[in-house]
Amino acid sequence: MAGTASTVRSWLLVEDPGPWGRDALRDARLPERVGLELQRRCRAAGVRPLLIRRAASNASLANGLACFAIRSGPEPPWIERTQLAKVRDILDLDLPSLGRGVRPGFEPIEGPLFLVCTHGRRDVCCAERGRPLAGALATAVPGATWESSHVGGDRFAGNLVAFPHGLYLGRVRADEAAEVARSYGDGRVSLRHLRGRSCYPMPVQAAEHALRTREGFDRVDDVELERTEPRQGVSTSIFATPMGRFSVAVAIEESAPSFLTCHSHAAEPAPAYRTIAIVRLPEFDESRP
Repeated sequence: MAGTASTVRSWLLVEDPGPWGRDALRDARLPERVGLELQRRCRAAGVRPLLIRRAASNASLANGLACFAIRSGPEPPWIERTQLAKVRDILDLDLPSLGRGVRPGFEPIEGPLFLVCTHGRRDVCCAERGRPLAGALATAVPGATWESSHVGGDRFAGNLVAFPHGLYLGRVRADEAAEVARSYGDGRVSLRHLRGRSCYPMPVQAAEHALRTREGFDRVDDVELERTEPRQGVSTSIFATPMGRFSVAVAIEESAPSFLTCHSHAAEPAPAYRTIAIVRLPEFDESRP
């Protein structure tokens, strides 16, 4: 699963109780053209829009629709929340500023915030594995758990995204939900579920995972990217850690063909990353800018 998180830095989560069609923003029962216009504006601004709904079935919408603006890095991440009187109000938000990482001035939320993909119309795996996970997570952290539309990587369901850091976690079972949430709340990440941190390109995610796994770095802030150098099928990333600086090189390849979603009709290859070298750098590295 390493290196399979969608590359996203700015997020906009909008509450819509559903149902959602295959394309959530286009097919949901939103006011006319609101979904398409929001999709267009977010794409232009570099913002990932998701529809969310409360995991607790008896939750009330009396206070309006929840809306979260999130920046998941690489600078210090943050979450802000507001309530919308009507979903059309989302079009008043300055999306280009959010895409650049500027806070909109809503209520700051310390987090954590968890999204579980339950978008069954997009892929049945997300409903079959996501909904039990969302239910278990809502029991463990009820105020912080939301179901979401498609986040990517259906074959890794149940998929969970942990904010504010934008950590993608895959193949999380319902009976693991409480421990995974507790670990993240304590500033740790479950390495065996980690797909990657969304603010980094996929090869960097794979390199970070390899370094964390080898050295046992399970605290969220243990590994910080300094720079990355892609060249001719190899990506080399330099990370700062509590044990010094490391260089991690991964080869960018293709996996053997496989069924990438539950509704796939043919096997296809996917990007794959093979660790070439993990090297601890000297304290004074002449290559450091």
